[in-house]
Amino acid sequence: MSLSPPRSEDDHLNEDSETPLLPKDNATRNPTPLPRLQITVILSIWLVESIISSSISPYLNQLVRELPIVGGDGRKVGYYTGIIVSAHYAAEAVTVFYWSSLSDHIGRKPVLLLCLIGVIVSVIMFGLSRSFWAIVFSRSLHGALKGHVGIVKSMMAELTDETNAARGFSMLPMSQSLGYAIGPLVGGMLSRPQDHWPSVFSHSFWAEYPYFLPCFVAATCACASLTANVIYLKETVKCGPLTEPRPSETSSDAAGEEPASISPILPPNGSDKPPPLRSILTRPVLISISSYAMLSLLGTASDALIPLVWSTSVELGGLGLSPASIGLWMSGYGWINGIVQYVLFPRFVSRLGLRRAFLTSVSMCALTYALFPFENLALRHASSGSEVTERLLIMLQLLSAGIADMGYSTIYMYISSAIANKRSLGAVYGLAQMVGSIQRMVGPAAADWLFAFSLTNNVLGGNFAYVFLVVLVGVGLCVSAQLPRNPWSYSSN
Repeated sequence: MSLSPPRSEDDHLNEDSETPLLPKDNATRNPTPLPRLQITVILSIWLVESIISSSISPYLNQLVRELPIVGGDGRKVGYYTGIIVSAHYAAEAVTVFYWSSLSDHIGRKPVLLLCLIGVIVSVIMFGLSRSFWAIVFSRSLHGALKGHVGIVKSMMAELTDETNAARGFSMLPMSQSLGYAIGPLVGGMLSRPQDHWPSVFSHSFWAEYPYFLPCFVAATCACASLTANVIYLKETVKCGPLTEPRPSETSSDAAGEEPASISPILPPNGSDKPPPLRSILTRPVLISISSYAMLSLLGTASDALIPLVWSTSVELGGLGLSPASIGLWMSGYGWINGIVQYVLFPRFVSRLGLRRAFLTSVSMCALTYALFPFENLALRHASSGSEVTERLLIMLQLLSAGIADMGYSTIYMYISSAIANKRSLGAVYGLAQMVGSIQRMVGPAAADWLFAFSLTNNVLGGNFAYVFLVVLVGVGLCVSAQLPRNPWSYSSN
């Protein structure tokens, strides 16, 4: 009789060609009902953060153009907007791990509430900023207080299991997309209100602070989310000895109603102390975080380029759209993308498998970059004022960006399934968010700088930035190819 050699942990984790998407004992199991109220409350945080971030995009470039630091040279706008965006993500990268790790020790709720209060203050400060460095400081303060972005993902992992994780995590980009639908309308329509409604906003305050109104509205939304979380949010981490089951294992009725209570998450060994960081840096965690970092780099580069290129004049390679037009386009995209994410993402993953779905999402970033010069070319050669081709290309570009966004839900599932000790969820998601924030710091700055460099030096006809970023997509595909076909084995966690 021959004995098979012992199998390593990596062998077990990488049975991607034979292992089904869900474990065999759950293959025919009905999905666990999601705790609706708790997920709705934490999604309100994600929604508000998206509103704040996207409300700035329609007018940020115009705001920078009006600052004395630009000196009236529109070609330099990309340099300064890159600094503003990078400062925001640099501050987030420095602090987000500590916020998430702190939530492992003292609980998710107090950290979430503290971060939300700080975000409200920073948004009001941004609306009252009238100099370049004041803008940089307020955006940096916002980034430093964005610990909730990692904690929300940790709570989503705690409130779901392997039977409903795809549905739960698809709600994150869905709520983000809805925020991207509301935010551009807020920023595009409410910026410079004295120009749109001079009879209502005739006070000199609005002339001195023309971008305060959208910031005030965004801060009001954040206050509403803060109130909901104070009243309804239940803690998912118990800081003493834990003996209760995960929320996914609590009883719930067949109609899908929310369980009567949310039990704190159970550490596998019964310890109430999170494990040290070194012990959780396993190969599955590192590969998953690396893939998330590449998607963050590519995604935020396109997010920065879209409003910048669209607002740039046609003569300089852009589309010459106004802040209001950009806001309308991005709002329409947000509404449609939010619905698509929620309805199609589970089917997208089921049809392609988790790895193919993620690689497809990364590939779509290349199409997003490649369409910029064709949009400008179509606008330059539009006959009799027709802009049909340009609009079709914009819709195709936004569609590719929406498919790319599906990659975030996919990689969140990889990260969640790669964590062996669920007591370290906050630390792992905080680490992932820190790495992603570094990439978000580099991505917009590099994209804006490359765009400005391409224009000022006429490299490849001003298209060097797009060529470089398409090549970078190939690098991202190589990194992500190391992911297994399906989530890391649940049984090993």
